Amino acid sequence: MAESYNPQAIEAEAQSYWDEQRTFAVREEPGREKFYCLSMFPYPSGRLHMGHVRNYTIGDVIARYQRMLGKNVLQPMGWDAFGLPAENAAMASGVAPAQWTFDNIAYMKKQLRLLGFAVDWEREVATCQPEYYRWNQWLFLRMLEKGIAYLKTGVVNWDPMDQTVLANEQVIDGRGWRTGALVEKREIPMYYLAITQYAEELLAALDQLPDWPEQVKLMQKNWIGKSHGVRIGFPHMVGEGGTLWVFTTRADTLMGATYVAVAAEHPLALHAAQTNPHLAAFIEECRHGGVTEAELATQEKKGMPTGLTVTHPLTGELLPLWVANYVLMGYGEGAVMAVPAHDERDFEFAHKFELPIKPVIRTRAGDETLAPWQDAYADYGVCINSGQYDGLGFEQAVDAIAADLSAKDLGEKKVIWRLRDWGVSRQRYWGTPIPIIHCQDCGAVPVPDADLPVVLPGDLIPDGSGNPLNKYAEFLDCACPRCGKPARRETDTMDTFVDSSWYFFRYCTPGATTMTDARADYWMPVDQYVGGIEHAILHLLYSRFWTKVMRDLGLTPVAEPFAKLLTQGMVVAPTFYRETSDGRKQWINPADVKVQTDDKGRPLAATLSADGQPVAIGGIEKMAKSKNNGVDPQSLIEQYGADTARLFMMFAAPPDQALEWSDAGVAGAYRFLRRLWFHAAEHQEAIRVAGDPDAAALSGPLRELRREVHEALRQALYDFGRHQFNTVVSGGMKILNALSRIESDGDPCAAAVRREGLSILLRLLSPVVPHVTHALWRELGYGDDVLDAAWPAPDETALARDLMTLVVQVNGKLRGQIEVPVSADREFIEQAARAEPNVWRFVEGKPPRKIVIVPGKLVNLVC
Repeated sequence: MAESYNPQAIEAEAQSYWDEQRTFAVREEPGREKFYCLSMFPYPSGRLHMGHVRNYTIGDVIARYQRMLGKNVLQPMGWDAFGLPAENAAMASGVAPAQWTFDNIAYMKKQLRLLGFAVDWEREVATCQPEYYRWNQWLFLRMLEKGIAYLKTGVVNWDPMDQTVLANEQVIDGRGWRTGALVEKREIPMYYLAITQYAEELLAALDQLPDWPEQVKLMQKNWIGKSHGVRIGFPHMVGEGGTLWVFTTRADTLMGATYVAVAAEHPLALHAAQTNPHLAAFIEECRHGGVTEAELATQEKKGMPTGLTVTHPLTGELLPLWVANYVLMGYGEGAVMAVPAHDERDFEFAHKFELPIKPVIRTRAGDETLAPWQDAYADYGVCINSGQYDGLGFEQAVDAIAADLSAKDLGEKKVIWRLRDWGVSRQRYWGTPIPIIHCQDCGAVPVPDADLPVVLPGDLIPDGSGNPLNKYAEFLDCACPRCGKPARRETDTMDTFVDSSWYFFRYCTPGATTMTDARADYWMPVDQYVGGIEHAILHLLYSRFWTKVMRDLGLTPVAEPFAKLLTQGMVVAPTFYRETSDGRKQWINPADVKVQTDDKGRPLAATLSADGQPVAIGGIEKMAKSKNNGVDPQSLIEQYGADTARLFMMFAAPPDQALEWSDAGVAGAYRFLRRLWFHAAEHQEAIRVAGDPDAAALSGPLRELRREVHEALRQALYDFGRHQFNTVVSGGMKILNALSRIESDGDPCAAAVRREGLSILLRLLSPVVPHVTHALWRELGYGDDVLDAAWPAPDETALARDLMTLVVQVNGKLRGQIEVPVSADREFIEQAARAEPNVWRFVEGKPPRKIVIVPGKLVNLVC
């Protein structure tokens, strides 16, 4: 074998071997324990970033580890290939989204393969391929038949200049990202999926997922948002009269309501605007505002009185009706009862417009003192200023108020959900076509199954002026499946979350002529899912919903798609910048900066390498293009090799914590691999011919060294099981350090200990650094493929100790330690403890009153 470590040659040879042997291609083997390891598939944006490398390395380490445990392991890979970025790229470059997407897939696949991931590429999918998205369409039609999919009007962002719908992220300060035009809110027909039908099960089933992070489960619970409250009616005399309904979880504060606010689209607001041009103008302004709860929470509170009033259902008091921009028509009833003393948004609004604020709950701020109110507005407490309800606690007050409202037919207890049905219509091109045909006589007609998939034309280039499908007659014009008359296809496409909501099933059934088949019953559910916490809500929630729909349609027996979930931490790095003349920050890549540090490695100053002039030191932030603090994985692999990148990623931090990038850490990982290779090369001849260790024949030092190796192995095996790969790598380093202390291979016993120890080390590190361990396993004569070797197990005879170390305390304080035979009796231990020089000094030669011995741990002399 070569004396020096050449990662490029080693890695190319290992990858060729795996490809030739089809090492990672798997099939169903009934009776053999399976393990389905899956990392969230990437969007083909063009190049891998370090977040990708970390995510997929974590998954690969788990997959390889489980394979070496003897399990039948599936680790597939594919591409979340539809989406808005491809359209934006098309407008910028004039290249069709399909070409841009497939070019990126080819490049990123090449990068992934260079990292040596144990992927079954024969199962690769891309969601923009018709053979994949036909099943999006097929299941959508089944949902339509079951009433889970339905059509209704929905509010969207509309760019009046480009004549197109914008995603929330395309609206910047109320204007279209491309045109700068003021964005309107429009109501248009859209298809929805009734995820709310599954709200109760989605919520309850979270308690049956013990191997999900508690943080993720809490985020989903809050998003689903089961709320127990009261629906309250406020009578009004508008038109022929009627009742304005609101829902509140704080019915105990009803006596503190001082106004009622409605959304701009509410019928009462529109009625008032007919005779109030100022109100009509304000409602038009609200149409340009945000459409999400996050936007409402941060935007300036604006409002206008309608001139109308509603009647308080218990007091009969007339309350003014306002239009407020913090109320959305799509949430609840499109109206809120405003209790400014006990709701933050209501307080802000009332304070701005000088509306009454009436405290009705005794909070920790006091009864009616408003000065410290903002620290206690949401407190639960005893009712005050509430007439007959004074002195009642929260539950008592809610019960009493609900009963009184019910007697007047103006209220009832009710459970509502924060979760809203999933709007899947997108007025964009690059997505799954919705399989509906519009006929003037027959209406909206589902595309027959035999005509699926409805294929998206692949050569259109969006120009920003609406969906290009609307102008493409070859797609648009068709015949009605029912009456045969001329008709047109639906041009809306599906939300891309649809694509990622079931892809894990398709990996199980490559080439299937149905959406799924019995092969998925073998593999599902996914045993280990790995991905970023930014997907904790929507992707995971939609995947759970989609799986339950498939179950109810008889497509799978599985109710939950992911048994275990690991959310990896971000990759972060330092940032540097200079301020330009106009006050903006020009971000500088850390690779172009020289940093001066103190003796603890903390940065003191930084200069740009190119000119030697100072640059400002920013914070440690997530690697991002916007901060120019990323590291190109390609250049890292070219310089150090994939194994170095993998080793650093696993050693620098536990998987679920943030990983701070360190060039020094990368260099250290490379040095370790070079040292490992050199150690193997130096002792290769002795290792090849050595036998197994004979524990009885080993000298004391060799026996102790072998024990160190097996102790490190035992700890590493424990750490593997809890995904603490950083300490696994640390254990491997300890083993190499121990083996390096063997002075000579001339002694057969020493050679045997080295051979066994290196065999353990290579297997232990194989999931983390698969290329170098593959090469060394073969070069040293252990076998053809380390992946097929048995997973190492500690030898209990090697772990047996002749001596043990005990801590010695005097009056509970550490004063020394002693080493005694494992078989030592109490008298021997007491004498050894009293004879320890530092202990002798602290007891001052006086006999202790009592000696406490904790077997195997410590001795405490009580004086």
